[in-house]
Amino acid sequence: MENNHDRYSHIGKRAVLHPEKIAYVMAGSGKAVTYGELNARSNQAAQLFRQLGLQAGDHVALLMENNPYYFEVVWAAQRSGLIYTGISSHLKPDEIAYIIENSDAKLLLTSEALVDIARDAISSCENLKHLLVAGENYKNSEDSYDLKIQSMPTASIVDESPGVDMLYSSGTTGRPKGVAVSLSGEGIEAMPAVLVGLGALYNLDSDSIYLSPAPLYHAAPLRFCMLTLFCGGTVIVMEKFDAERSLQLIQHYKVTHSQWVPIMFIRMLKLPNYDQYDVSSMKVAVHAAAPCPPDIKQQMIDWWGPIIYEYYSSTEGIGLTCLNSAEWLQHPGSVGKSLVGEVRILDEEGNEAPTGETGDVFFANGPAFHYHKDPQKTADATSSQGWYGVGDVGYLDDDGFLYLTDRKAFMIISGGVNIYPQEIENVLSGHPKVADVAVVGVPDKEFGESVKAVVQLVEIDQASEATEEELIVYCREYLSSVKCPRSVDFDRELPRYPNGKLYKKRVRDRYWP
Repeated sequence: MENNHDRYSHIGKRAVLHPEKIAYVMAGSGKAVTYGELNARSNQAAQLFRQLGLQAGDHVALLMENNPYYFEVVWAAQRSGLIYTGISSHLKPDEIAYIIENSDAKLLLTSEALVDIARDAISSCENLKHLLVAGENYKNSEDSYDLKIQSMPTASIVDESPGVDMLYSSGTTGRPKGVAVSLSGEGIEAMPAVLVGLGALYNLDSDSIYLSPAPLYHAAPLRFCMLTLFCGGTVIVMEKFDAERSLQLIQHYKVTHSQWVPIMFIRMLKLPNYDQYDVSSMKVAVHAAAPCPPDIKQQMIDWWGPIIYEYYSSTEGIGLTCLNSAEWLQHPGSVGKSLVGEVRILDEEGNEAPTGETGDVFFANGPAFHYHKDPQKTADATSSQGWYGVGDVGYLDDDGFLYLTDRKAFMIISGGVNIYPQEIENVLSGHPKVADVAVVGVPDKEFGESVKAVVQLVEIDQASEATEEELIVYCREYLSSVKCPRSVDFDRELPRYPNGKLYKKRVRDRYWP
């Protein structure tokens, strides 16, 4: 007789067919969790959610660092019809509270490491009903996830139904925005169609070993890990990104698939003897989230071979472009051609711009979306033609390949000339002394704004007026004088989100009253 696992749950099927197969490994501790254990624990967590009164369509929030609990909690929500939101472990209490309240979360599940900040955050949350704390050493019986889950039934919940993630934009230019979702009613572990398409494009299957170096509360890491588990593969989860440790893990676990952001490539390439590690097991290395400096990507293809794939999308899911290494070598600097939706470039008047002309990037005829509880922000992201954009700027070439130049919010207008920081950052990132860089506009009495580069050096003791002049002269070799920095400041470390995205607003705000 067919049971719930056979009808609905891929995790359940994997547990029956291959209970001892490793579902995921925590890279730091080496803790491995089998499909049998993942199935059992996620089912008991689903039972716990039901006991707490959570029904299909209710919302839960997770405030946890990358730890062994993350996937079991997410799969519990996935199989019990809940909407779940990962919250950055680096946010302040008021920022956490905003997401909890905005998402209508009834339960917050946090970790022992973050319980204090979680309690600070929920003190102002009116709609939250429950707090659970995960941690083997956390023994408070009132809100201990570990103690409560041990008493839950092992039988499958009788009303399994599909859940879904509702994720928030990273908020690089303001408050995070939740992308509204609806429950599909399809299989328990139904993945978004775009994600399933990417899985097929990158040949993810039960033999895949996927390295995830980024925080699980972000869209791409969470969804690609979930898809790997859906396919029956094994996920290697890094608690925190470290360039050399990443290469060690690829070599040790014979990693076949991975996903990165450009700053991770840069930091690996800056390692001495970076090419001493065996990365021959890699079949697909995907990167996204930010434009990759062309010289960095060329170095990665030279090093890892033509296995570097790139896509451009957003948490909003309004469209998708993709390209492989061969296509990129023919169109260096591009983020690909449309796979979902159709790219449209609009000028300042809202009209379609000619090929090669820079403007606002929109997607036509792609998935519809709206921001949770925020019709104004949805309207702001919608063109007069009904197309959607998220504030990126770029252009199309004659073959329909898209090139990104920057975020519109960070465009510099100096003496009436539009300057896109990404182009300058791409150049400076190629200098051997530069570990990281942010280019921003700063107040200028004569021109309105002038270009400033804020640089993190490989060796901080090299910060000097001579190095500043060296970097400016270096830029003049590749860029017109109007685009070159007028000045350079040096930082020990630039503010980046744990997913690798540059928090440029924080850099820019230093210079503006």
